[in-house]
Amino acid sequence: MTDHTSPEAGVETGLDRLGARLAELESERDAYLDQLKRVAADFDNYRKRAARDQEALVARAHERLVKELLPVLDDLERALQAASEHEEAKLEEGVRLVHRSLAAALEREGLSEIETDGRFDPHVHEALLAQPSDLDEGQVIQVLQKGYKLGDRVLRPARVVVATPRPKEE
Repeated sequence: MTDHTSPEAGVETGLDRLGARLAELESERDAYLDQLKRVAADFDNYRKRAARDQEALVARAHERLVKELLPVLDDLERALQAASEHEEAKLEEGVRLVHRSLAAALEREGLSEIETDGRFDPHVHEALLAQPSDLDEGQVIQVLQKGYKLGDRVLRPARVVVATPRPKEE
């Protein structure tokens, strides 16, 4: 018995198998490409949503801070009213009230004054002057401007005068 398959028939079945495999791979590629496009679109939507959420959070934080400062504004208006009526005692009392209100509002937001008692610390102090003193070298002698931290971050260093040894008399 002889095989009726010719070499051409073998090539055709091989081509048919390659064509089917190619179609299968193209279909798989298209599915992956479609999935990739969906993931990219989802990520883009997520990024936009996160940016909107961040903006909303910042707006709410600003709103809360401004709401906290409104009573301070009211107190300032009352102090100015007292000043226009030449009531010095009420003016001083009003200014003290405004200072207390503002300090309390900022403290609730996490603001704290930088300590200036003791040695100079370059992380939280800025030495504007060095002055001979009987105190130990590097001690803070005078505070020229208070410094503040918000949480652990230094917003403004305390500007200070630092002690240096007195020159030795000859």
